[in-house]
Amino acid sequence: MNDRVDESPLPDQNSDHSAAASELRMATFRLARRLRAQRAIDTMSDGQFAVLAALTVHGAHTLGQLADRERVTAPSMNRTVSQLEEVGYLTRIPDEVDRRRVTIDLTDLGRRIVDETVRRRDAFVEEALAELSPEERQVLARATTIMRKVADR
Repeated sequence: MNDRVDESPLPDQNSDHSAAASELRMATFRLARRLRAQRAIDTMSDGQFAVLAALTVHGAHTLGQLADRERVTAPSMNRTVSQLEEVGYLTRIPDEVDRRRVTIDLTDLGRRIVDETVRRRDAFVEEALAELSPEERQVLARATTIMRKVADR
């Protein structure tokens, strides 16, 4: 009779998820870096562009609202807004009722910067998709929905 117990490790489902998570994270960050490089103004930081993009998508904000949206401190957001205002990408509009309060909004130039950056980023992805097989494009189309689900949790 053989009382010997097989000591080989059982497959660990967590390590499978861990490896997949790591691969997905690395691929996502690499693609994000490549996309961030496609911008209308090379000297603009990611944080500065994020402010312009937030104003484009969500409309005018107060400084505090922008800071909350971008998860930075109000003084940090004030510096970013001042830099963007200085080069003409956004403007501060005083509140008619409470003069201490201002609303931050895009200028036409700021809107053009966002539009051009989005155009370049979309073109980068379109070119990459054109090099893939129809099957690969279908997989990515399905993955888009899943990635959005993960990002929205």
